[in-house]
Amino acid sequence: MIIRLKNFINNILFKLGYRISKINNSHELFKIHKYNNYDDYKKTQVFYNKKKIHHIWADEENLIKICNFIKKNIYKDSIKGICHGSRNGFEQKVIKNNINNSEIIGTDISDNATKFENTFVWDFHKEKKEWINFFDFVYTNSLDQSYDPKKALEVWFNQINTNGYIIIEHSEQHGVRASNKMDPFGVEANFFPYLLSDWFGHKVSISIIKSIKKNKSNAPVWFFVLKKID
Repeated sequence: MIIRLKNFINNILFKLGYRISKINNSHELFKIHKYNNYDDYKKTQVFYNKKKIHHIWADEENLIKICNFIKKNIYKDSIKGICHGSRNGFEQKVIKNNINNSEIIGTDISDNATKFENTFVWDFHKEKKEWINFFDFVYTNSLDQSYDPKKALEVWFNQINTNGYIIIEHSEQHGVRASNKMDPFGVEANFFPYLLSDWFGHKVSISIIKSIKKNKSNAPVWFFVLKKID
């Protein structure tokens, strides 16, 4: 069954330049760490946020590429965006500096968020009435920190307007082998489009921007760009 599924997915993704390769001995293509309860999840995320508060995953060069994509595809005089799981606010700072007349905020589940400009203490799995249909884009490199990525994405889709985008930064370090208590969600990059299609079907379009991370020894990185389809 696994082999047939792998061949089926390979045929779909071949045109995108991807293929499914052997991931690990269990052949897992995605994995979600299970917590004892929500408090266990929250305490874990807050602990590692504070431990890694000065660590920055995102890099300015790739964020500028995302800014260029946004400016090219969102035709508005004023652009509003939200960066989920932004820890110390690096992402929204870079994006705001590279998109004129923009309003960019960030979220993090830790109370450390209050120490950084335009960053709010918030669990990105939860709805916020004021944010529904409010943003032109959502950016994150922290979907791996989700205990329920489908639920998180459903919330984010509600936050973007009709012509908005969700932009997910993904790398090999967001894969199955990286799934653990700190980063519960892991999915292989070449399987992620299939998983998204399974979750949302014809309701979303999926495009991919490929790049490298110079701050991570030129490791490959993929930006999955999701858009609602009417």
